[in-house]
Amino acid sequence: MNRSTTTKVVQLLPLFNCLIQPCRGVRKIGFLNLWAGRRRDFSAVRVTKMAWSLENSDGNVETQKATVSPAAEDYAQEAIEAIRTGKVIAVPTDTLYGFACDACSAEAVNRIYEIKGRKHTSPLAICVGDVHDIQRYAVTDHLPNGLLDCLLPGPVTLVLRRGESSILEKSLNPGLESIGVRVPDCNFIRVIARGSRSALALTSANLSGQPSSIDIKDFENLWEHCASVYDGGILPAGRAGSTVVDLTELGKYKILRPGSAKEETVAILERHSLLEDGTGD
Repeated sequence: MNRSTTTKVVQLLPLFNCLIQPCRGVRKIGFLNLWAGRRRDFSAVRVTKMAWSLENSDGNVETQKATVSPAAEDYAQEAIEAIRTGKVIAVPTDTLYGFACDACSAEAVNRIYEIKGRKHTSPLAICVGDVHDIQRYAVTDHLPNGLLDCLLPGPVTLVLRRGESSILEKSLNPGLESIGVRVPDCNFIRVIARGSRSALALTSANLSGQPSSIDIKDFENLWEHCASVYDGGILPAGRAGSTVVDLTELGKYKILRPGSAKEETVAILERHSLLEDGTGD
């Protein structure tokens, strides 16, 4: 790219930035229902942001397009195709915005770590479409009847043993015998998980160590690393994230992170006769 072309690109960038307007007007019902019955609240126009990368070693400048679309049913199929082809997308959940990819693709999972600048020793959770899918990836037969359906869908991450029957790739969180599992109360990401016919690796959409994102603008500097960014508006749950509870031990629970739903979660656990594990770390 010559100097004249570079100058034109720099002059055009403000015009691209002016076009980036996240969709608003999402109704929040319960924990979160992003688009059910509310598709008219979203703009039908897809916005494309040009992201200009640094120079390669050969001096050429590459460009990459990050598309920003409503987190609406009309866009679920393209998100599913992105997941199936090993790409990373950014999506809203019932708590925070997250980066998601196929949990059974080692390359895609590694890409998430690269985007976040996260150490591979920090495990990723998975997201599935429905409660009955959890048994494909983790051990649940030691849990009281009805417990999972009372906790999920919702803003809770359940830490369970993977077990020998888990179909998860061994490369996901190597060395760990447990896995965090989510079924968010969010139709959009659940449709994507169902359609992908796999579990989604899911983590917060931010650089490691930085504040979590409740608006797509919070991680705008990372859009260029995603195949698509799906806008569900400003999420109402705050930045506490999901409540993380360890259910690996028979008859016991341990809150690993209070998150946004600790009181409700503990009430459900104790109603099912689980006792708090008081052992130290």
